[in-house]
Amino acid sequence: MADPRFFDRLGPFTLRALAEIGEAEIAAGADPDRELIDVATLDAAGADELSFLNNPKYLSAFESTRAGACVIAPKHEDRAPKGIALLISKTPYRAYGIIAHAFYSDEIDASPSGAADLIDPTATIGTNCEIGPGVSIGPSAKIGDNTSIGTNTVIGRGVQIGQRGRVHANVTVTHCLIGSDCVVHTGARLGQDGFGFAPGANGHTKIPQLGILRIGDDVDIGANTTIDRGSSTDTMIGDGCRIDNLVQIGHNVVLGQGCIIAGMSGISGSTHLGDFVMVGGQVGIAGHLRIGDGARVAGGAGVMTDIAAGASYGGLPAVPVRDWHRQSVTLRRMIKNKGTSDE
Repeated sequence: MADPRFFDRLGPFTLRALAEIGEAEIAAGADPDRELIDVATLDAAGADELSFLNNPKYLSAFESTRAGACVIAPKHEDRAPKGIALLISKTPYRAYGIIAHAFYSDEIDASPSGAADLIDPTATIGTNCEIGPGVSIGPSAKIGDNTSIGTNTVIGRGVQIGQRGRVHANVTVTHCLIGSDCVVHTGARLGQDGFGFAPGANGHTKIPQLGILRIGDDVDIGANTTIDRGSSTDTMIGDGCRIDNLVQIGHNVVLGQGCIIAGMSGISGSTHLGDFVMVGGQVGIAGHLRIGDGARVAGGAGVMTDIAAGASYGGLPAVPVRDWHRQSVTLRRMIKNKGTSDE
């Protein structure tokens, strides 16, 4: 269920209505009048919620889900758990996206609007806070004691910032809970829409981003860095992380404690980094990966596979550092030998 501090839910809807909305077919045996109140992930959904299966990687989660209904492709119908209602679609991710929009309309941008220096009367500002000129603070937002908010910063509906925080100028924070003793540098964008689309020949269907961004204590976030909120589960930044300027962190990413991410790196959606992982500058990390505790990634690397705890990787595609160095030496020798033979 999406966090009601940030999202307004519509419904309930009958299975028949959702099938029409999502352009899907109701599988045999399902009750068309069954009511569903929300959408959720396979592992979190309850008996009155709808989920979806698009990636075969999550078949085991589908087989054990407690969801009341699920949107699936025809080929997975025989893997369904007993009692679940199925909506059959050749494009289940797209169908889910359309259905999710029915529950959560396009109001999803929860940023405040209006004149400069707008502080909503329902917002809570702690003691000894400094609020700069041009700051907007939305409904039900909470700012902890001894926190400073810089010029022209926008704090959206329901956002919480802990004690002794420093949010510099021209920052945008929505759909976000931030711990204490955090620093957010100029121009950062936190909790914005994740990059989620179901591609199609007739256009790309936007998938509502219904998770939030959770940031722990003592986190430092660099200038012009962007961290997306989750698509269904939450994006999470652990205590003590240090994130450089111009870093992009996608939806559902999880950083453990004490991670260090250098500038111009990008981490794709649903990738998990363990505690005290170190990522060099201009690193690209693909989605749905697991990077173990204490792993290190050299600058400029392209990570396409999981990395074990304590391992060091480099290169493009990234390999263990020793293999990367061997590759570099071998390539230099090949070039040198070729140059000698051409003389």
